[in-house]
Amino acid sequence: MWPPAVCDPDRTPLGASVMSTSSWKFLVATAVTSSALIGTAVHPAAAAEEPLFPAGIACTFALDIDGVDNRKVHDFVDVDGNAVQLITGLAGPTTFTNADSGATLTLPARGTTWKVVTSPDGSTTSFTTTGHFVLILFPSDVPAGPSTTFYVGRVQFTINNLTGVFTLEDARGTVTDLCAELSS
Repeated sequence: MWPPAVCDPDRTPLGASVMSTSSWKFLVATAVTSSALIGTAVHPAAAAEEPLFPAGIACTFALDIDGVDNRKVHDFVDVDGNAVQLITGLAGPTTFTNADSGATLTLPARGTTWKVVTSPDGSTTSFTTTGHFVLILFPSDVPAGPSTTFYVGRVQFTINNLTGVFTLEDARGTVTDLCAELSS
């Protein structure tokens, strides 16, 4: 099922459910590969469909994303009383489309592992991912987007569940700016 995690554009607080697909704006947390295939074929948009992300949200142009999610979720409570999810498996292939130009970039399926921890009071959720991962940051996030970035390595970020603001804490490994790739 795609998308793997969906949030509303107004950044509704997460509450107690870390991976609720109906309460998040879109967090592209896709297990993808570092070898991307760039195409320039123009795909006509359906008349009634709007891009997943309007211009200025995920990239400076309107961005569409289509993919497959086959990850497994394991829930438990850690020794500090935090709700924890360990998410493993494959997602993909995933195709990113510049809805303005029709340029596409497809990332084949690859593995990733997430550790998702929600604080006991539910105010923050911390993510640590290893493997292949795409993170979209909005203009209200830290650092400010719009950005859609593909990481191969380790990424740590938090979400303030009261404001919906994502904060990138650390990223190690290979970094690819997908907006720049789709603009060229």
